Amino acid sequence: MNFPLYNTRHFAEMLHDHFHWNRARIYCIVYLIIGMIQMGTVNLTKIATTFPGNTKPSSDYKRLQRLFCQFSLDLNQVARFIAGLVPLLQFKLTLDRTNWKCGDSNINYLVLGIIYRGSAFPILWVALDKKGNSNTQERIELMQRFLMIFGAQMIACLFADREFVGIKWFGYLIENNIKFVIRIKKNTQISNSRGILVRAENLFRGLPRGSALVLSGKRTVWGHSLYIIGLKMADGEFVIVVTQEQPEIALENYKERWPIETLFICLKTRGFDLESTHMTDPKRLEKLMVFLAIAFSWAHIVGEWHHEVEPIKIKKHGRPTQSLFRCGLDYLRGCLFHEQESARQYAFHQALESLFKRLGWSPQNRSFSPPMGTPVGNNLIPNSLG
Repeated sequence: MNFPLYNTRHFAEMLHDHFHWNRARIYCIVYLIIGMIQMGTVNLTKIATTFPGNTKPSSDYKRLQRLFCQFSLDLNQVARFIAGLVPLLQFKLTLDRTNWKCGDSNINYLVLGIIYRGSAFPILWVALDKKGNSNTQERIELMQRFLMIFGAQMIACLFADREFVGIKWFGYLIENNIKFVIRIKKNTQISNSRGILVRAENLFRGLPRGSALVLSGKRTVWGHSLYIIGLKMADGEFVIVVTQEQPEIALENYKERWPIETLFICLKTRGFDLESTHMTDPKRLEKLMVFLAIAFSWAHIVGEWHHEVEPIKIKKHGRPTQSLFRCGLDYLRGCLFHEQESARQYAFHQALESLFKRLGWSPQNRSFSPPMGTPVGNNLIPNSLG
């Protein structure tokens, strides 16, 4: 596959202006991101076969290996870039993990995402060098990075599931004025109306199925005074959440945690087959998520643009036939696989324009030539170029 030469240079120029990455690395990163989209995988062996030029895939594979081994990335700088793609004055954040086994190794990402239009844009993450739940310190360090970059005033609310509880964790969020809606386990000890600690589920047992209840006043849970809201599902399961304020809308708001699950599905089976990676080193996995975050965000933005031009069809049950991400990903793949060069050039240009407009960026009237020996499009930049 030969990428559209003119537009690929603009993509590289945009990345250079935002990140100031080494020019020799930028084109490798551009081809990596486009290869992820084209092949629907993070498998470097397969991605190497998509690199333009006359070099052997084995050489391009080694080039990718060097990228992950030698190239350093500022993850906070990446967070600013991703945040710039989300046109919101405040962020609703969602925190969760995704993990799986690769041979004998555990791959375990802790991810903080910005909720936006049915999904979550990954903004900060850490690859945990272990299996199982994150601990309080790991969560605090991730949130502290967000506060350092953006400040607490940018957080509208934080949503998280039952793993993300604890005295110190709740205390940290309260002290930093971070509003949260977090689900707790049904056996969590909370105070009843007489101040006696009981299992949370005991206070909601009498609820009819499908009904919800806000307990009167704040109750003690994990050492802090919070509102407790419970829902008894149709199958009898309890959904119990805690929050500092506005308990009457907490359950409805808690539904906004789900977009991070959508993100993980997009990164895995419905998008980039993340579980096919053979990487196990945490630092390399964190780098991999950088390029995935850019690819995911680009596809989502293209989907938003395409939806405005040609609205996604709605099924009889009221749900769209595909997500904005999937719509954008299919469009991008169509750009890369289109048989007619002129149509492919135009479509790829449109896809890049949607990304550039979101960033408020436009190509400059200056040359951004690849480094010597870099394959671009169907050509190899000669070594005599400066």
